[in-house]
Amino acid sequence: MNRIDRLTAMLIQLQTKKLITAQEIANHFDISLRTVYRDVRALEEAGVPIGAEAGKGYFIMDGYHLPPVMFSEEEANALVLGAKLIEGQTDKSIKEHFSGAMLKIKSVLKSAQKDGLEKLEEQIRVNQPPIQVDDQFPNNFMATIQKAMVEQKVLQFKYYSNHSGDMTERQVEPMGLVYYGSSWHLLAYCLLRQGPRDFRVDRLVKLEITDCHFEPREPYEEFIKRLTYGGELEEVIVQIKGEAARYIVNQKYYQGFVSEQKKGDAVEMKFLVPHLGYFSRWLAMLGDSVTIVSPDRLLTIMQKRVEELRRNYE
Repeated sequence: MNRIDRLTAMLIQLQTKKLITAQEIANHFDISLRTVYRDVRALEEAGVPIGAEAGKGYFIMDGYHLPPVMFSEEEANALVLGAKLIEGQTDKSIKEHFSGAMLKIKSVLKSAQKDGLEKLEEQIRVNQPPIQVDDQFPNNFMATIQKAMVEQKVLQFKYYSNHSGDMTERQVEPMGLVYYGSSWHLLAYCLLRQGPRDFRVDRLVKLEITDCHFEPREPYEEFIKRLTYGGELEEVIVQIKGEAARYIVNQKYYQGFVSEQKKGDAVEMKFLVPHLGYFSRWLAMLGDSVTIVSPDRLLTIMQKRVEELRRNYE
C-alpha cells in the first residue's frame, strides 16, 4: 500500500472509534510507531483536525466530516457476500436494518459497481437447512439485544427450556451474542440463577429492555471463561480416531465444538453441549472410532444407548 492510500485508510480508521491508539494503527497497517507519528503529522498538515489524549490515543474533532466513502470493486463484492450471510443466519430485525444500510451503501457506488452487485446478488446464495418455526417464538429480538448490550440495560423475557419443557421468567445482564450450532445464543448474567447463562435466542418470548442499568461484573473474556465452566452447558471431551475425525470436520460445529488437538493417531475434541442425551445420539453414529474422555456420565449414557440399539435389532 502506498503512502497516499495508507493516509486515506488511516483517516477512515480514525472515524471508526472515539479513540484509537498509535499501536492499533501500527498493527492495522503493519508499520512502525514512528511511521504512525509521521503519518498523523501529515494528516494534520493537510487540515484534518486530529486531537490526542496523552497516553491514550488519537481522535478526530467533532464536526469534521469526510466526503462520501467510495468502495473498491472488491469491497463492494464482499458486502454482497456479507448480506447473503446475514439474510440466511439472522432474524427479521437485523435483516431489516442491514437492508437499509445496504441501500445507503449502494447510493455511493459507481454505476458499473451497482451493475456488478446486482449480478452477484443473483449468483450467490446461502443454503440453510429448513428450520421448524414455532409461532410462539417470534425470533425477532437480535436488534433489541444489541441495543441492550450497548446501553448496558437489563433484559427481561420468558425462556423456554427444550430439555424440561418449562417456561421461566428471566431478567439478565446481556454480555454477548455468539453463533454456534446453527443458532444465535445470548450470553448473559442471569439474576434468577445468580450466575452466567447461555440462552438460545430462538427460545425467547416477550423480550424487552428494562430501565435498569448495570455495570459488567467482570471483563468479557473472564465472563466467557466462567460461563464455559459454570453455566448450563456441559463440557465433553472425546478422542476420535482415523478417518472419522475428517468426516465430521463440518458436523462438529453443529454440536458445540470448542477446540481440538492431536493425540497420537486420534484427535481429542472439546465440546460444550446443552444435553448429553442428545449429544450421545450424534456420537453413536461414529461407532468404535470414539473414546470418551469425560464426563463419566456420558459413558454411562452411551452404554444405555448401545443396549437400546442391541435390543432394537436383536
